[in-house]
Amino acid sequence: MTKNKVETSKKVDIQKIFVRIMACILALLMVLGIGGTLLFYLIAM
Repeated sequence: MTKNKVETSKKVDIQKIFVRIMACILALLMVLGIGGTLLFYLIAM
């Protein structure tokens, strides 16, 4: 019974880490997209 709890908690921890990594990647892409758009706007101006 305790073995199942340990396996479940490890699985949840891995899922949380994966979600945080994906959130960081998406946030970085959003920042780069905004920066690129701003840079393009300033150059084209």
